[in-house]
Amino acid sequence: MVALRAPAISESHPQLNADETTLANLGYKQEFHREFTPLEVSGLAFSYAGVVPSIVSVIFYAIPNGGPFAMVWGWAVACPFIMCIGLAIAELASAAPTSGGLYYWTYSLTSPRCRNFLSWIVGCKSCILCDMQPVLISADSNTIEMIMGVGKTSFIFKQSPPDYAGLASVDWACAIQITAAISIASSDQAYTTTNRELYGIYAALVLSQAFLVSFGTKVLARLQRMFTLVNVCLCFIIIIALPLATPPDYRNSVNFALGNFTNLAGWPSGFAFILSLMAPLSAIGGYDASVHMSEEASNAATTIPWAIVSSIAVSAVLGWGINISVAFCMGTDVSSVLNSPIGQPMAQILYNSLGQKQALALWWLIIVAEYMMASNCLLVGSRQTFAFARDGALPFSWYLYRINRYTETPVNTVWFDTICALAIGLLSFISEEAIDAVFTICVTSSYIAYIIPITVRFAFKNDFKPGPFHLGKLSFPVSVIAVTWMIFVILVFFFPATPQTTLQQMNYTVVVLGGFMFLAIFWYYCPVYGGVHWFNGPVFNVTPAIRGENEDEDLMSDSEKKERCDADVVVRAVDV
Repeated sequence: MVALRAPAISESHPQLNADETTLANLGYKQEFHREFTPLEVSGLAFSYAGVVPSIVSVIFYAIPNGGPFAMVWGWAVACPFIMCIGLAIAELASAAPTSGGLYYWTYSLTSPRCRNFLSWIVGCKSCILCDMQPVLISADSNTIEMIMGVGKTSFIFKQSPPDYAGLASVDWACAIQITAAISIASSDQAYTTTNRELYGIYAALVLSQAFLVSFGTKVLARLQRMFTLVNVCLCFIIIIALPLATPPDYRNSVNFALGNFTNLAGWPSGFAFILSLMAPLSAIGGYDASVHMSEEASNAATTIPWAIVSSIAVSAVLGWGINISVAFCMGTDVSSVLNSPIGQPMAQILYNSLGQKQALALWWLIIVAEYMMASNCLLVGSRQTFAFARDGALPFSWYLYRINRYTETPVNTVWFDTICALAIGLLSFISEEAIDAVFTICVTSSYIAYIIPITVRFAFKNDFKPGPFHLGKLSFPVSVIAVTWMIFVILVFFFPATPQTTLQQMNYTVVVLGGFMFLAIFWYYCPVYGGVHWFNGPVFNVTPAIRGENEDEDLMSDSEKKERCDADVVVRAVDV
């Protein structure tokens, strides 16, 4: 393991602050500047979810499976369950606020007999496949025109995970939307693009975000204020301006907007409504995004859990408002919105209500919001990659576990994630199916990564100590609801969009998920080179101060415990 600079401890005042002490008790020294305020961490979590860009993508789930009724009431039904998941994760984040997040919690709360294997599985999923973000990720390269009646599109909606693949998917969607906007702005509205041109735009987006995320923590923290403002303004523009600008022909009555159930998918109505829940479940995700910023946030044990809960609450309320606004402004011909020449339902609704120029201006704002979402994907992913490299769990960990002397951030992991995203984008030259397969696993993989640490907290005997944020007696029932709901959702996400489907239209999520699980397990048990021979979970670079093997700490006063803890932590943090 490469030795890094010691945490900033003044010689005249060698005491660690509360955040540094908490982190040292978890086994790590302070290596980042804690510049993120509570508001900025919450803003990061909110803009990471990207309510409007997400709804633009996932509305494709709700419209054929219930229409306006599913859009409005499906969102209302799903959000309480989403909050239960967030609350369960928030409790774990408060107890152990470290960038390792899910896999660190899994290791620390699981029986020694299986902790290495379970933390390996969670680590593989959370590092490469988790923290889903929903986006439009692929299109026929010859028919990129996306909105305003310019030709036809053949967009395929998937959900994606944002470390390597998630960053790739969000930026791929952003590139597609940019080419669509260029097509609309062109004089003959006949602009088309090739895979090479699309990849060029995609690469420019990824590289520009890499430069942005390579800045110091203070700059990145202040940027979250602008990101949050743009996303909030975008939400209110749709909630307020869309109804005001919609012509009478497209305004719906209360009975239609809140009570009309339109089933175009072919499933029985009850199951169709269940499938429509995939829209809010995909739109509000990445619950552990702020967790990976734990070591750069002040008062992390309180800030991080409240960031998780507040971002879900704000996204739920604003998202519901957006769905209600759209339900009142989409017109009564639901089928024409779904099957319009534009190829994207939300774009057609905006065009009908705002007209071409205004809808195009709003679409560019959505592109900006999606660019910000992708930037935060890279930011969060780089911190998560750093945490894994710190524990020696990645190839080239010795190189990735470094802090840049100028920015004092993990620039190496930023560019490592960037290179991975650029490599994933190259799959577009092979086939649409190849790149789609990478983005197929989303909610299912992230939910598996959430289920394991939440479950092992109660399934195994451990010394879990709640942090400042805890639910008390509600902790267990909330966790049961969260885990039960996630298992149910995973099964639902294995179903195809319609009961009558072709081989190409089948939902291959279970196949891709099974293939990934097989590779992860094979890599772990592989003879000689498998993780079973060298992976031992988190690798501490500070000896945790809480031991208590030979001393009865119950007889010690609180002040004596604190003095012992601080002294032990300071010595070890400086010596490393």
